[in-house]
Amino acid sequence: MPSKTAGPDSPILLVTVGEPSGVGPDVTLLAFRDRELLDLPRFVLLADPQMIRSRVTRLGIDVTVHTLSRLADIASVPAEEMAVLPLVNKHVDTPGDLDPANAAGTIEAIDRATRLVLSGDAAAIVTNPIDKKALYEAGFAHPGHTEYLAELCGTLTNTSLQPVMLLTGPELSCVPVTIHIPLAEVPAALSTDLIVSTARIVINDLRERFGLETPRLAISGLNPHAGERGAIGGEDEAVIRPAVAMLQTEGFDVVGPLPGDTMFHPEARRRYDVALCMYHDQALIPAKTLAFDETVNVTLGLPIIRTSPDHGTAGDIAGTGTARPNSFIAALRLAARMSKIADETDIAMEAPQS
Repeated sequence: MPSKTAGPDSPILLVTVGEPSGVGPDVTLLAFRDRELLDLPRFVLLADPQMIRSRVTRLGIDVTVHTLSRLADIASVPAEEMAVLPLVNKHVDTPGDLDPANAAGTIEAIDRATRLVLSGDAAAIVTNPIDKKALYEAGFAHPGHTEYLAELCGTLTNTSLQPVMLLTGPELSCVPVTIHIPLAEVPAALSTDLIVSTARIVINDLRERFGLETPRLAISGLNPHAGERGAIGGEDEAVIRPAVAMLQTEGFDVVGPLPGDTMFHPEARRRYDVALCMYHDQALIPAKTLAFDETVNVTLGLPIIRTSPDHGTAGDIAGTGTARPNSFIAALRLAARMSKIADETDIAMEAPQS
């Protein structure tokens, strides 16, 4: 069910602008324009207000930008105005044209949003897509959003974190055990311990942030036909099957290794809540094929709630008004739902002690 528009006492959802030359500003503005029709939760955008106003003009839409002095002032912003928390670093509005000068503001938005959620001033983050090449040229040293958020949260909380990428849509939820590494490096990167630790994080977050009491996981094989018991590669028997056995011994509802070519049809999908896959494309291809516009990227294993649209920056259509905000809308709704479930879980966990 769609979330109700947030009132003054509702949890604050933060949206980071992402790559300003991409469609992040577009989908955010288009979603806000239709907020009443879509019954969306309210949010605060971390961005350069001047750049956002410029994009409003380019898109030719009726959205009023309200610049906040501080996040706490959100309660006084009229519901028909979009609240923007300004950045120290400025952005230029050049749709489709990457400008290295924009990188500092893009990273600042992520940093500030993370700190605000960790401090309890906001409930969750919805991150718009970033352009990694543009950030690399400015000295960004992480494979992507997921890894950067894990390091940032780990540094701020003085903990070691394992980030887990979940792609979740109306028909399928998938997790890649290995993420942004070349396919040739996957077999060496896989280990029984990595599969087990990833599964534990998924199960924990499905319980605490998605409200599933007994999550069901289907774990894929690596090789064709899950290796045919060692006939086609040895990783499935030597690495994956022991991980499945260990998780089952711990009492988790886990099956595998399953052949990757037979675990995504409708009947198979009804048997599990999340498919744990061995590499990036094994997970993301079926998830995006089934529901590209409704699938959401969620980072599990962090002390914060973070969701994101599942698409890229799409600079070729930025500023044209043709970008579809569906995935952004789904990410916003999911962030609100996860925040509510997390609050209820915390209350439930604390209740017996009172």
